[in-house]
Amino acid sequence: MSLKHSILAVLSIGDCHGYQIRQEIEGRTGQTWPINIGQIYSTLDRLERDNLIVAQGANAEGQIRYSITKAGKAEAMNWLKAPVSQTTQIRHELAIKLALAVTLPGVDTELILQSQRISTLQNLQTLTTAKMTASESTPNDLAWILILDSQLFALEAELRWLDHVEGLLLVSAARGLESQNELDTKSSKRGRPTKSVGNGK
Repeated sequence: MSLKHSILAVLSIGDCHGYQIRQEIEGRTGQTWPINIGQIYSTLDRLERDNLIVAQGANAEGQIRYSITKAGKAEAMNWLKAPVSQTTQIRHELAIKLALAVTLPGVDTELILQSQRISTLQNLQTLTTAKMTASESTPNDLAWILILDSQLFALEAELRWLDHVEGLLLVSAARGLESQNELDTKSSKRGRPTKSVGNGK
């Protein structure tokens, strides 16, 4: 998530000081993105340096307010219109954990899958309850519902993927397919050089 562009998006509505910007971003994203106030101010400094915002005079409480420039507003709009890049380079911790697990001797991959499935189902239940509560208390809070739906869809997709992995493991076992479970003993051409032992040279 781009804090820089989120700040610009908020400032495109009107002038704000640092704490107000944090409150606006957190409130508009359903409190799902806690932001350190230090990050806000360091980002504001960079935005001001890049002439995307301008610092105005301090208010009665001594808080400096910031205004967006024409260039800053254009930057915010370009960011909002641009698609989010979903690259294949993203490291997914669960996928990496399972990929390693199937290559390690003596590891019960089914137990890992079951543990993850229980956790994902619990999270799904918690979010479903939160969505029902939000719909009853603030039925018009579209931003909050949008964030919840995004998380719900991600959890549902994770459950489908876990089912897929379980099926893949069953098929692999039935076919007698094996994963690499021993260390590769071939010498690598790269690596940290060995230290000389003895006279310290």
